[in-house]
Amino acid sequence: MTETRWTTATGSDVVARFCPSPTGNPHVGMARTALFSWAFARHHGGRFVFRIEDTDASRDSQESYDLLLDVMRWLGLDWDEGVEVGGPNGPYRQSQRMDVYADVAQRLLDAGFAYKAYDTADELEERRNAARAAGKPSGYDGLHRDLTPEQQAAFEAEGREPVIRFKMPQRDWTFDDLVRGEITFGAENVQDFVIVRANGQPLYTLTNPVDDALMGITHVLRGEDILSSTPRQMALYEAFAEIGVGSGFTPRFGHLPYVMGAGNKKLSKRDPESNLLGYRDQGFLPEGLLNYLALLGWSIAEDRDIFSLDEMVAAFEVERVNPNPARFDLKKCEAINGDHVRLLAPDEFVRRLLPYLPEGVDADVVTQAAPLVQERSNLLTEAADMLAFLFAGDDFAVDPDDAAKQLNEDGLEVAKAAREALAELGEWTTEGIEASLRQALVEERGLKPRLAFGPVRVAVTGKRISPPLFESMELLGREVSLARLDAVL
Repeated sequence: MTETRWTTATGSDVVARFCPSPTGNPHVGMARTALFSWAFARHHGGRFVFRIEDTDASRDSQESYDLLLDVMRWLGLDWDEGVEVGGPNGPYRQSQRMDVYADVAQRLLDAGFAYKAYDTADELEERRNAARAAGKPSGYDGLHRDLTPEQQAAFEAEGREPVIRFKMPQRDWTFDDLVRGEITFGAENVQDFVIVRANGQPLYTLTNPVDDALMGITHVLRGEDILSSTPRQMALYEAFAEIGVGSGFTPRFGHLPYVMGAGNKKLSKRDPESNLLGYRDQGFLPEGLLNYLALLGWSIAEDRDIFSLDEMVAAFEVERVNPNPARFDLKKCEAINGDHVRLLAPDEFVRRLLPYLPEGVDADVVTQAAPLVQERSNLLTEAADMLAFLFAGDDFAVDPDDAAKQLNEDGLEVAKAAREALAELGEWTTEGIEASLRQALVEERGLKPRLAFGPVRVAVTGKRISPPLFESMELLGREVSLARLDAVL
């Protein structure tokens, strides 16, 4: 495929953006949008803007804002302009830009691109029901589009507070979607829409395109759930050009596919697997999670699933995004993360693992033990869980289910024989431990290795699944290993 190098109408660099609302916990779909927008900007040598859409004071929270920053930093999706880092087009929180939106709304009114509408909710509902009954579109019918000053005064005398509606040009709207190709919306499906509530609160329909225009955004990648808003924004950009808001350039739009969850339903931010911070808590690596999120609608090559963020940036072409819904598969996500765990250098694996272990653990012991679990773990929490027996101290306990299966009467006989053999061992090394146990349990008692070493493993590590037994016992030490065998006996 021939690579497309994007520039604006004036030849300037690509400027992409990510603009979430600080409501609730950051979710998977949000991260996928941020990743694709970031990768697009980085691939084309452009700028990435991170701003916050926090005009809904009833739902927005400082906690959610802080979580968004935390997640972006954890994922490693850096931004050139926006919250916390500043830039020439700030402020970058919409709650701090209300004067900007009020000015633009007034200019749209003054130039005849918008108008005040005084319809009550009951009147709107009655007319919409009538339109549906007649088989017509149920959007706004334009009744207050051309009110005279006298009519406006009469409504205001009744105590009615108007909304501000944008006056949509009566024509079809066609655009070339970066992901989906050419799309057309008929004029009958795009009616006049509200840009400012009756209480003066600007809506997303105004604030989002105003910010894009003033911040020089050239490419907008977003979810397909807001595809239908594109004609409205295109019309606004035409109006902005007339009233001097922005550069007169209309961004290119690309609408990313839905992320589907269980039951082939759209993944909701309320679904447990959608909670982004939960993945960090579970021990996912940011590069592993991003690798999987990239696969939800895009691929680096037909026969390749594992790649780094740098490799994604080098290869990312928005034309390769598949418009069809992508299904989130947690098992595959974990498997891909496991590949990234195994790609870590040993010292880096230890550094990533330490926060998941009890505070104050001996880092030297972790460094020695890490190779025993790195190849066996998909998640850092799995690695930490497998190493927990090394740092349990007086809190060590054998898993009761594993004890029931391995430390029955026969298992305790095996543990006793192992204890006796190890008591005679001279140098406490992996090789010595293995030789001693093989001689006592496999050679002399004729047991298969699984039956010979299973009871010992459970007695010493507390679980049937653990790092390699002999290496684990060397790390644990003679005194503790023998004491744990004594405890089960």
